[in-house]
Amino acid sequence: MRTWFITGASRGFGLEIARQALRNGDSVVATARDPKAVKDALPGHDDRLLALSLVVNSAEQADAAVAAALERFGRIDVLVNNAGRGLVGAVEETSDSEARSVFDTNVFGLLTVTRAVLPAMRAARAGTVLNVSSVGGFVGWAGWGVYCATKFAVEGLTEAMALELAPLGIRACAVEPGPLRTDFLDGSSLHRAGSVIDDYADSSGASRTWADASNHAQAGNPVKAAQAVIAAVDGSSLPIRLPLGATTVHDIEAKLSATGDVLDTWRDVALSIDDLSIDDLSIDDLSVDDLPVTA
Repeated sequence: MRTWFITGASRGFGLEIARQALRNGDSVVATARDPKAVKDALPGHDDRLLALSLVVNSAEQADAAVAAALERFGRIDVLVNNAGRGLVGAVEETSDSEARSVFDTNVFGLLTVTRAVLPAMRAARAGTVLNVSSVGGFVGWAGWGVYCATKFAVEGLTEAMALELAPLGIRACAVEPGPLRTDFLDGSSLHRAGSVIDDYADSSGASRTWADASNHAQAGNPVKAAQAVIAAVDGSSLPIRLPLGATTVHDIEAKLSATGDVLDTWRDVALSIDDLSIDDLSIDDLSVDDLPVTA
């Protein structure tokens, strides 16, 4: 059976993935700022659960957690980069320190943990990296610009990792949940920009209102979402993106349609700027075509 290494596993989506992996018979290294919260939430699994303290943007803590995981279970088969934080507020309303705090966790924390885990996967020539993104990693919304920027970064990193790791027998996937019925909209996870500008009342202001009104009333079922993640990892073909929830499907379809309209309208202008036609370019110039639909 597999060994999972999950960040942000004390609550929400990360906790539910850990719970479903344990129910699947797998072993789980569940990391969080407070490992006691993990043990309290997942009792009765002492033989297959290792709860560890981890602040994801600490390289020292990440290396120590990976070493402890390998000492206990001998391998890491699935890395779930789930730890994250949210931020609602217009781009102009967001201070430099507020923006950096979200990037530190959602992007640089993900990179820190990934660098710590990948050497073991490369040595085994096997493994799966699941980077928890969001529908906000594919579509930007008013009031969520900085948060979406971090998740857009996660999507770009995942696409590159899929190409880099595939020859080494390692898969990479961006998990794209829509709003899940967790505590993500609580103040402990979702931060509000301290500055409020009246001119944005109908855009970012509406997003703040939605977040307050929707807390714990989101449509997405985190148990079903976690079960879908387990099934995808267990399947023979892992998608490079795993959309989860009706909001994700709707928003992705809408953006793909709108993007197609832009290409149709501006195709001739776009193609006119090159001195060579696409038929004259070598396959090396078109490496993006090698991006797998599945990993």
